[in-house]
Amino acid sequence: MSKPKIGIVIGTTREGRFGEKAARWMLEVGEQRSGDADFEIVDLRDYPMPFFEERLSPAHAPPKNEAAQRWAKKVAELDGYVFVTGEYNHSIPGVLKNALDYAYSEFNRKAAGFVGYGGVGGARAIEHLRSIAVELQIAPMRNGVYIAGADAMGLIREGRDFSEFPHLAATANAVLDELVWWTKALKAAREGF
Repeated sequence: MSKPKIGIVIGTTREGRFGEKAARWMLEVGEQRSGDADFEIVDLRDYPMPFFEERLSPAHAPPKNEAAQRWAKKVAELDGYVFVTGEYNHSIPGVLKNALDYAYSEFNRKAAGFVGYGGVGGARAIEHLRSIAVELQIAPMRNGVYIAGADAMGLIREGRDFSEFPHLAATANAVLDELVWWTKALKAAREGF
């Protein structure tokens, strides 16, 4: 079995977003591991999908929009995901929900981990994201990386670096340990059928 490919999805597209910094940090954490998976950044800015307007759900027909087709192809190429999300009004950013709505079978029987930031570390957004993941037949990881409080303020407003918060790296590695295990198990099961 080839090494699993895990996409680190930046869940916002707005100017000045913190999600990009958090995603690049997760990529560094992933690349410092033992080579148990290949990690890559997947930026929703590269897939400018309109507000979902397809006639049918992607569960029943592929999208007609070209950007959505490219997105679905990218999702299909990956074996697992790390969703990096801010918390907007106690939930996920609209652009992330829209992207999730544009794919279905491409997500099925794969695993996902989560990195949240903002109010209470993005915990409420991650909780919503887990529910959405289940509907897409994604196996969500129990643990997540929650960037909150002084950590969030230091990283977002004060320009501090992730290296100043080693406890976040420990949590990120624990999430990736769990995610890589599940990604490998589900990849083997998918390839065995």
